[in-house]
Amino acid sequence: MWKTREDLNQLMQITSQFGTDYCTMVAQPIEGTQIASSIQDDLRRQVTELRSRNPSFVPKLAIVQVGDREDSNVYIRMKLKAAEGIGMRAEHVRLSRDITELELLSEITKLNESPAVHGIIVQMPLDSEHSIDSHKITDAVSADKDVDGLNTINEGRTAVGDLSGFIPCTPAGCVELIKTTGVPIVGKTAVVVGRSRIVGTPVSELLKWENATVTTCHSKTKNLSDITKTADILVVAIGRPELVRGSWIKPGAVVIDCGINPISDPTKKSGQRLVGDVAYAEAVEVASHVTPVPGGVGPMTVAMLMKNTVLAARRQLERLSAQTWPLRPLRLSPVSPPPSDIVIARSQSPKDISELAQEIGLYPKEVSQYGRTKAKISLSVLDRLKDQRSGKYIVVAGITPTPLGEGKSTTLLGLVQALCAHRGRNAFACMRQPSQGPTFGVKGGAAGGGYSQVIPMEEFNLHLTGDIHAVTAANNLLAAQMDARIFHELTQKDGPLYDRLVPKIKGTRKFSPIQLRRLKKLGIDKTDPDSLTAEERSRFARLDIDPNRVMWNRVVDLNDRYLRKITIGQSPTEKGFTRETSFDISVASEIMAILALGNDVEDIKIRLASMVVAYDKKGNPVTADDLGVTGALLVLLKDAFEPTLMQSLEGTPVLVHTGPFANIAHGCSSILADKIAMKLARENGYVATEAGFGSDIGMEKFFDIKCRASGDKPHCAVIVATVRALKMHGGGPAVTAGAPLHDVYVQENLELLSKGLCNLGKHISNGNKFRVPVVIAINKHGNDTEAEHNLIKSFALQNGAFRAVICDHWAKGGAGAIDLADAVIDACDAKSNFQFLYPLNLPIRDKIKRIATEMYGAGEIEYTDEVQKKIDVFTELGYDKLPICMAKTSNSLTGDPAIKGAPVGFTLKINNIFVSVGAGFVVPMVGEISKMPGLPTRPSIYDIDLNTQTGEIDGLF
Repeated sequence: MWKTREDLNQLMQITSQFGTDYCTMVAQPIEGTQIASSIQDDLRRQVTELRSRNPSFVPKLAIVQVGDREDSNVYIRMKLKAAEGIGMRAEHVRLSRDITELELLSEITKLNESPAVHGIIVQMPLDSEHSIDSHKITDAVSADKDVDGLNTINEGRTAVGDLSGFIPCTPAGCVELIKTTGVPIVGKTAVVVGRSRIVGTPVSELLKWENATVTTCHSKTKNLSDITKTADILVVAIGRPELVRGSWIKPGAVVIDCGINPISDPTKKSGQRLVGDVAYAEAVEVASHVTPVPGGVGPMTVAMLMKNTVLAARRQLERLSAQTWPLRPLRLSPVSPPPSDIVIARSQSPKDISELAQEIGLYPKEVSQYGRTKAKISLSVLDRLKDQRSGKYIVVAGITPTPLGEGKSTTLLGLVQALCAHRGRNAFACMRQPSQGPTFGVKGGAAGGGYSQVIPMEEFNLHLTGDIHAVTAANNLLAAQMDARIFHELTQKDGPLYDRLVPKIKGTRKFSPIQLRRLKKLGIDKTDPDSLTAEERSRFARLDIDPNRVMWNRVVDLNDRYLRKITIGQSPTEKGFTRETSFDISVASEIMAILALGNDVEDIKIRLASMVVAYDKKGNPVTADDLGVTGALLVLLKDAFEPTLMQSLEGTPVLVHTGPFANIAHGCSSILADKIAMKLARENGYVATEAGFGSDIGMEKFFDIKCRASGDKPHCAVIVATVRALKMHGGGPAVTAGAPLHDVYVQENLELLSKGLCNLGKHISNGNKFRVPVVIAINKHGNDTEAEHNLIKSFALQNGAFRAVICDHWAKGGAGAIDLADAVIDACDAKSNFQFLYPLNLPIRDKIKRIATEMYGAGEIEYTDEVQKKIDVFTELGYDKLPICMAKTSNSLTGDPAIKGAPVGFTLKINNIFVSVGAGFVVPMVGEISKMPGLPTRPSIYDIDLNTQTGEIDGLF
């Protein structure tokens, strides 16, 4: 065998490196099947461990195939079987041969965006009738799901020695096989025959980073056999049957044969057999180790594919279960004194909303962008994260406010900026979408203020993503359908009315699904429109709405006092059927309250269907479903089901959703937004949500209505107080929007302040009655003194507050609310025994009394005769089991806005009562509560303009 002195010298070198056994023994086969099986056993254990951490989590591989090549089918069946064997899901995505490149890219995008898919491979070659760039296709697979390792990003990482991406499967399998021989790679001479991007090039890079000295050969290489004979490690991936002969191999070399080629063999039933790129029978006489074909590299390729998929799944699960987000806060540079809110908002460059979405654990499929700074979040997040433990739940309310407001929204945002940007906790702010009425009226926006704001504040305060407009359209469609139905019933006889409601279409007559629901409600068990009797047709067709007992008003999202009472139907076409009605502001619509209280789309649908819009002439309720409008309402509201993601000035997440009035409805943002936020924040995160006005209104409704509907239990209540408001409650002069403050509000006055502390004490007491820790946030104003702050803190702690802290978030952002964040963290860790104020089985009057006496301090409840009658009717209809949503002034604990402080024993007068059946609460009216505000003499309209040169809005706060 050794014919020359050169051969003998080579033998001596091999003997010194590998031992004398290689001179006397044939090569050991490297059994890829056995090694792959061992790897798959380990992967099976890993999948079991992943599922033990999250039972609903299953690694999933998607295999995309274009056409139906049988050789591809063989490989795919192997991969599907391997995936099933280790406990993974595998989806075979079959695409027809006539698919175009654009269509294929679209299919890959869907898989990229699916949170359920962890790994994607595109089976090559693409069997398509059209020209498709395969490189473009492999690059379209997300680098995070590219378990084949063929995306340019992953290829580039491998090339520079960054092995944190996905390594191509066959090259990874080759290196693994080499390592199983026990032959060290370090310092060896390696020769790779073939330079394809799938095998040759990446395996060369991998061997290089294993510290071998690598030569890559290809079809243009001269004296190929001379080069291969220098190899301690020889990898062949050239695609030519048995190209490499035994004489080409260095004695004792490790040979990895990646080829698989069919050649003619008459002895086989198929007439063919598979061989590699290496003449195996000759190689075993020379090499120390060699891979057989089949049974060598092939099984390892599949095993490495499974390994990459499990790795991709593990990385996703670790991202989901990580204690903190990889969130990068935005830096603030506060100026003293702070400029206007709009100047501050524009001084910050927000993150692209897609970046923020990714930081907090959302997937592209779950995010619908509205430009660069806001996006709708899909409710599918709740399904994906159903097993994720929720974060801590915090409600932010206030004391009885002045007309200027005490800064609840600002405090909410300062708190969350402090928790997230300064304390490194996952934290969300959940806020209501502001109505345009106050924006163009007098109060201004609701984006917070100073250095604790939502940005862009112009978009937040105006149209945002159109949810309020959708509510307006849905509300008014229902009103239009109701009035049209009244008109048609008044102007048509039973027969024509029925025929028009159930017309023949192309010779066929049938009930729509919503009409079948009405038949069921009427107890008519028929589905053929022609089978109804005349009496049944009349009952079906006639709602007999009493025009004097219509409860449903039209709405508009503006302050328009002249719509408080109107007459409709004055056109001659309405034939004299006029009636008095009114407009409400859009956020007072029951539909808005339903969006806020629904737990899912089906729940919202049921609530919409149940809305009582009027009573018929017999006193029976008429619902939206009776009017056939439920499905149409759902369609108009489809996008409004989803909350909107925005960000604070410090780049922390804010979810904005719904905006029900706090004095006429429950005054809180949506259950859905809170639930999504609590899932995304994770077990150790925090979600702070706002309740409108004081603890007597917004907070009580948050606890007794919203938490009852959602089943979520709050961990802490934050009550915002100001020196200014407490001085007002101590007897200070009236505070009026737009007018200068009296001297007592800008100078230290401990006596006046101490007299007003009773109001703070009542709000602390209100929070404690729900058995949650109450943290007092003293929102610092520029004229406050240290003595005034200390007086409030001392009083709060003596009267049951968990903690009382000074907050300077308006001037400093999150840095000014760190003490508040620490107090909230401690409060959430403290024991909470949350309870409702009343059980639902109490009669309506008893529930009203419980709220009035416990929350307001009332002594007696006084009802008008009309209210007494309505309560009796509601009880007969079963509405007495609903919670109570008191409609009362926010400016006083009593029903009289002029009475300040914390009076006790007063008489609370209930002047009216109505029921929002869909929203799910009974609304007693205390005093005069308008559902349509009016514009003041000088509204904000005078200051608002659009700069036609820059496109920026001027004069908005």
